[in-house]
Amino acid sequence: MAPSAAGRGGRAGNAGAPEQEQGDAALPLRPLPGTPAPRHPPAMLLRESPFPSRALAALDGLASGLLTPSFWAVNHLLDLRQTTAEQGQQRRRRCGRCRGYAKQALAGLAYAVVLLLSLPLAVPGLLLWLPVQAMRRPFAYQYTAGTAPAEPWDLRQRRTFTFLSANVCLLPSGLAKFSNLGQTPQRAAYIARHLAPAPPDPPGADASLVELWHDDANYGGTLRAPERPPGSAPAEVPGETADPVPAVLSEHFPADADFVCLQEVFDAGAAACLRRWLGGTYPHVLSEVGARGLRGGRLKVLGSGLLLASRYPVLAAQYHAFPNGAREDALAAKGLLMAQVLLGSARGQRVVGYIGCTHLQAPAADAAIRDAQLTLGLRWLQLFREAQEQRGDVVAFDVFCGDLNFDNCSTGDQLNQRHQLFEVYSDPCRRGPGQDAPWAIGTLLNYLKIYEEPVSTPEKLKRTLSQQAGRQQYLAGPILSSGQPDPAAPGPWQGRRVDYILYRQHHGDLPLRTEVAGVSFVTQLAARSDHLPLALRLDVAPASP
Repeated sequence: MAPSAAGRGGRAGNAGAPEQEQGDAALPLRPLPGTPAPRHPPAMLLRESPFPSRALAALDGLASGLLTPSFWAVNHLLDLRQTTAEQGQQRRRRCGRCRGYAKQALAGLAYAVVLLLSLPLAVPGLLLWLPVQAMRRPFAYQYTAGTAPAEPWDLRQRRTFTFLSANVCLLPSGLAKFSNLGQTPQRAAYIARHLAPAPPDPPGADASLVELWHDDANYGGTLRAPERPPGSAPAEVPGETADPVPAVLSEHFPADADFVCLQEVFDAGAAACLRRWLGGTYPHVLSEVGARGLRGGRLKVLGSGLLLASRYPVLAAQYHAFPNGAREDALAAKGLLMAQVLLGSARGQRVVGYIGCTHLQAPAADAAIRDAQLTLGLRWLQLFREAQEQRGDVVAFDVFCGDLNFDNCSTGDQLNQRHQLFEVYSDPCRRGPGQDAPWAIGTLLNYLKIYEEPVSTPEKLKRTLSQQAGRQQYLAGPILSSGQPDPAAPGPWQGRRVDYILYRQHHGDLPLRTEVAGVSFVTQLAARSDHLPLALRLDVAPASP
């Protein structure tokens, strides 16, 4: 159970703005020597349960139990939709097509009967569920006891932090079928096991992150290999004229990831599986983010789908829901999750970091909605940081990541490509609006082809995307504002990079500076997601005198 003493935090309100769901929490720590008293009023506690009392949690369990039969029937009805892999298996069976259609028809009839029989339970369940959700906190906090306290930080030494962001598409299986995915429980177990494997990877497993060398003449575009130990064979280093993509592709999640930011963890069973597995490696997990029910006159059937796991203590967290979700996205409580983490102490001062994780409006035609969400997100991030910082804090990093649902190559995304976000935060994969670094590739796969043999395993997907022809065939290409493929897109294109990890450079007299040490596009989720996870390693080093 999380500590229950009162903490410190502040609400980042916005007078006159549309009504938004928000919540924040702070975890108290033993004051560091010489640290001034908090400047903000106490905030909510970080609790394992999203409900303020056991009675409300019990009522939520009762309401969910009454709704479960109807949910089960609807989910199984939707799950009758076949993925391209299931269609291929049915075609290969002798007389399989007719027999498969007959089985689907009988199953659909049975599920429809169950749905009709369950409606008398669903109606009171819904009437109970809606008011209970209004009392729900915006997230739950899982804390694994027995973790080591934050270590002292020598500001003269370089420290490295690794961030991982991934859209894992863990919707209920029936909804996942619309993305040509299914079997959500099995995919969740696979993702959890590979995010937090029991045995640590051998030394050097992090070498899949390509190191970037920045210079004034060619910012972000020159690659160099990681330093090799004495006596080892030299690694092949792709030059500027060679295709550098293989150097940034990795079959595995980085074993040294300090922070994991996931999107589309909508399924409750999948979220529980992830929490259970991640808890052994990441002592601090924020999940069940975004309240459901009636919010601002709109019904939210799903939460935000965000999950944040950290090796470092969470000092404060806050969530805001976007007030302008539209179309199918209006059914989910999409928003921005922000966290302040304690990285150590130096000279009696806290060394902290800030992380923001989000998932923006999805339909391609909604660039104006995404633009407004980015503007809101920037404001929320700034207000959260101002509310949580204490005098004397040393800020090691400020990172913003997630599935932003626009790329840097499509003419249809030009509005979002020029957003102020990229003036505040740096994108290591980008050179400017509409131009990515030559080694950057898309993170959105052609979802109709994710089961084909050349991309069916992490190893095969890595090998295929290492080739220009493979990227053209299996990555989603540039689009128009309507979402249709852009026939006039110049080629060869590198694919739609819709997943981002951005960082904010230090300004002023701060004693630290942030440098990009590595970027990786991960193929671990081959045939289990239509996105490539993205990893970023940041070096935090002493600022030059």
